[in-house]
Amino acid sequence: MIIVPVKEGENIEKALKKFKRKFEKTGIVKELRSRQQFNKPSVIKRLKKEHAVYVQKLHQVED
Repeated sequence: MIIVPVKEGENIEKALKKFKRKFEKTGIVKELRSRQQFNKPSVIKRLKKEHAVYVQKLHQVED
């Protein structure tokens, strides 16, 4: 359960923005979308490998 403490006199939009940020950090929506369809383990492994290669190239370009 996500709890957002709201100070007295705080704007409701600000509190809602805090809630949205906390909700996004939990990763619930991301997990639900990934569970909507079945991905073979080999496909997941391939995607993770491609992502790792991409990140590694980004780090090499920075250096």
